[in-house]
Amino acid sequence: MSQYVYPAVFTEEEGGLYSVIFPDIPGCYTSGDSLADAIYMAEDVLAFTMYSYERDKKDIPRASEVTSLAKDENSFVNWIACDTLEYQKRNNTKSVKKTLTIPEWMNEAAVEANLNFSQLLQDAIKTKLNII
Repeated sequence: MSQYVYPAVFTEEEGGLYSVIFPDIPGCYTSGDSLADAIYMAEDVLAFTMYSYERDKKDIPRASEVTSLAKDENSFVNWIACDTLEYQKRNNTKSVKKTLTIPEWMNEAAVEANLNFSQLLQDAIKTKLNII
């Protein structure tokens, strides 16, 4: 779970559409109906792709220097940033059931105190992983 920055080549197509490719990341491309939409979509596809690399334990590609990327008169290069942890927080919200074991006395005390076990475990994991 990390933050990444990669150069993307934006190309203006007919009708004001934009295509976007990330030359350093095979298969990482998108498009948008406007420049703003293309930037938003570029951030999303980059986060999705980098999260997939992390999950699959693939080697993370090195980012090229912007000056080394070829472009034509309808294209420009822009840096795009993403945070895979924030991407996961937004998109991986499905609850997962976990079974845990605690001493009976602790369970009784927690039930008596009306503790929410799921929330308590989530808070503890966030603290342990330094996740805000």
